[in-house]
Amino acid sequence: MAITTTKLTTKTNTFMNKMKNNYKKLTLMLLITALLSACAQKYSVTTNVDKENFKEYFSPSKVKIYQNEQDISGEFKLIGLVEGDDCQRKAHLAAPDEIIARTQARKKAFDNGANGIIFTSCIDIESKSCVAQRVCYGKMYKIAQPQPTN
Repeated sequence: MAITTTKLTTKTNTFMNKMKNNYKKLTLMLLITALLSACAQKYSVTTNVDKENFKEYFSPSKVKIYQNEQDISGEFKLIGLVEGDDCQRKAHLAAPDEIIARTQARKKAFDNGANGIIFTSCIDIESKSCVAQRVCYGKMYKIAQPQPTN
């Protein structure tokens, strides 16, 4: 009888070990399934991107910078004077940047129908609303584009 009981105990232990292994596998599979299904959800993204913002954002690049009128080829017309500025609002913020001031002038030139600009000067000015301020002045031009030849 002792031999039979030992065989029975061994079979029971083997069965229990298989059950434990299956339980571990099942738990692992459920965990992986839960993680993968959480990652596979569809997300919706909303932005403030607007088609008109692209036109405004890239508008300075449509205004070419010239050094003087002799550099302009073809016909051109002086539209008027333009200025752009960059203001340092608080002492701990970035100092005014000439590139930003020139970009602002180019945006204004584009809004006035210009496609060319000649900067005459950039200066630092005192202002009550700014710790420091950089202003760039220029002349804006409408330049005739050469017609493509066929």
